[in-house]
Amino acid sequence: MRSFTLRPATESDQPIIVFIVNEGRINPRGLGWPNFIVAESEGKVVGVGQVKQHGDGSRELASIAVRPPFKRQGIGNAICRTLIERESSTLYLMCRGQLESYYTRFGFRKIGPDEMPPYFRRIHRLVSTANVVAFGNIKFAIMKRERPMP
Repeated sequence: MRSFTLRPATESDQPIIVFIVNEGRINPRGLGWPNFIVAESEGKVVGVGQVKQHGDGSRELASIAVRPPFKRQGIGNAICRTLIERESSTLYLMCRGQLESYYTRFGFRKIGPDEMPPYFRRIHRLVSTANVVAFGNIKFAIMKRERPMP
């Protein structure tokens, strides 16, 4: 297992943030470096994550991605825990269905549209409508986590 450190992203990290998010095949929107923390190993950025705020005031744990050679070394867990610990309010996230169990360990639970803030209700409707055509009917989950962290 390689050692790594976490730090706030800097402007010079913007290109690698975009690269790692695209490499992970996750939502490439809203990737402003000021919202990110990065994991570094041997001077190279190997993982990223952010909390972003939406227009309705909801906050989303998002863009959690680790370079393939560095997966399964605790980097993603450390990024998630660090971002969650900084938050004092409710967090939401959207993930592929097979990742639900991963996020439950951080205190997230799957929610239905009645519990979703407006931003996530819109996303839920859009994904539900477009999913079969665009994604081949991949299952997605919207999850919620309230303070305190378990």
